[in-house]
Amino acid sequence: MDAVPTELNLDDMALFLDVDGTLLDIAPRPSDVVVPENLPQVLAAAERRVGGALALLSGRPIDDLDRLFFPLKLRASGAHGAEIRYAPDSLCETLAPGELPPRTWRDVQRMIAEFHGTFAENKGTSIAVHHRLMRRPVDDLAEGLRRIVAGLAPLDVELVQGRRVFEIKRSGFDKGAALRRFMATEPFRGRKPIFVADEEIDRAGFEAAIALGGHALCVGQEILPGLLGGFLHPSAVRDWLAGLAA
Repeated sequence: MDAVPTELNLDDMALFLDVDGTLLDIAPRPSDVVVPENLPQVLAAAERRVGGALALLSGRPIDDLDRLFFPLKLRASGAHGAEIRYAPDSLCETLAPGELPPRTWRDVQRMIAEFHGTFAENKGTSIAVHHRLMRRPVDDLAEGLRRIVAGLAPLDVELVQGRRVFEIKRSGFDKGAALRRFMATEPFRGRKPIFVADEEIDRAGFEAAIALGGHALCVGQEILPGLLGGFLHPSAVRDWLAGLAA
């Protein structure tokens, strides 16, 4: 069942929200996600309720977030912290030092051709390899990706694992770093961060929120260690946000 605290004070809260698996239900492919018709309005109302101190922290590029929630634009960090937009009407800043080399994309495509049920996304500063439909042992896929990352050592990249996905990305960029960047600016400064996300890959964001005197909430069947509470499903997160904004 959901275990969500009711004593949170909206007047001093800053909301940070993951997207896939948190606001939106997971789909077979990222392009297949369904955005509930009222969700942009709910997010806009929640943003107003916390004085603008609401941001999306996602592995998706910010352009993709804008497409999903059109016409709403929010403060956002994309590509696991490699992109950031400090205000809805400001330009997106790319923080990572350039895109991954084109040969990396070619190497990934060549390798996953041997793994039926996988597909890859090229995000420029990172490459995601999804294996939701793969039947081979996931360790075989991970080993192949580790070999590709080893060949990129001079570029300081890393391989991270999420829920049925691996991502090759620049080191030093994650949702925790993005949360800290927002918290150093208005209208977040002086508020308590609340980060809601759904998996262990979001651990850096959970830890940053707690370290800054805030809280972390997870989405899924069990509450991850050290977190304040959680929701069983993204629908419960959406209902919670609607209640906050009411």
